[in-house]
Amino acid sequence: MTKDNSRVIAFIGTGLMGGPMAKNLLGAGFSLRVWNRSTEKAQALASEGAVIASSAAEAASGASIVVTMLSDGDAVGDVLFGAGVANALEKGAIIIDSSSIAPSIARAHAKKLEELGLHHIDAPVSGGVVGAKAGTLAIMAGGDEQLIATLSDVFAPMGRLTYVGPSGAGQLCKLANQQIVAITIGAVAEAMMLVEAGGASREGFRNAIRGGFAESRILELHGERMVKRDFEPGGPSKFQLKDLKGVLATAEDLSLDLPLTQKITQEFAEFVHDGGADVDHSGILLYLEKLNSRPA
Repeated sequence: MTKDNSRVIAFIGTGLMGGPMAKNLLGAGFSLRVWNRSTEKAQALASEGAVIASSAAEAASGASIVVTMLSDGDAVGDVLFGAGVANALEKGAIIIDSSSIAPSIARAHAKKLEELGLHHIDAPVSGGVVGAKAGTLAIMAGGDEQLIATLSDVFAPMGRLTYVGPSGAGQLCKLANQQIVAITIGAVAEAMMLVEAGGASREGFRNAIRGGFAESRILELHGERMVKRDFEPGGPSKFQLKDLKGVLATAEDLSLDLPLTQKITQEFAEFVHDGGADVDHSGILLYLEKLNSRPA
């Protein structure tokens, strides 16, 4: 569809993921007003053409679309309903929540916003900071399918859009994504420790199995992190743990038993408690090394 750059977008939450996403929207020619709790993270976008707002409500005032990328459901609720964003919008405005929150909270937000005459789309993303910068995020959108289709030009600079179902379905799919990510990171970390303990090269092992059945983005990106021992946060372990807890809560609601997810959640909980909260989730290798008394 033809891009309508006359629409004003408010982008709320310009941290590790939100900052690059907002930058890509600016690069596509959209007018953005941005707000972030830590002002310096929003100020970095001023040179790209963004208008820096002094509050979330000020950013939303007059906007036809609001994109939120915040830490959790409580933060999203506080911004939408506590900080006045919903009240600052005109009827018919659209809120695209790209945060990773519980499906039940997303549905509750959608219902409350609908009562105010506003539209809600839950559209969490996968791809990490690398995907956010490159504009190649996997975007899982839940809500009104026809409405989502009209926003394809807005989503395009940020990544690949897929409609996955009604309200809350985007968040459900994101939880499932994070479930796979966490279990796979754990498997790669255990394998890395095994080969080194047996005298093989971690780097050689990773290179040898690429292209085989064990190939994955986790092996490519996080396996490299483990080889280089570069655990600067792209995806902090505290957020991985938050998502895993969301998976288990959802599984309980659905009467499902997920033993692999339970085990990796326990490991991330122990790692976060032991000081790994702000370490990249590939740093679960550090937890496993400590557990096995392996040298760092």
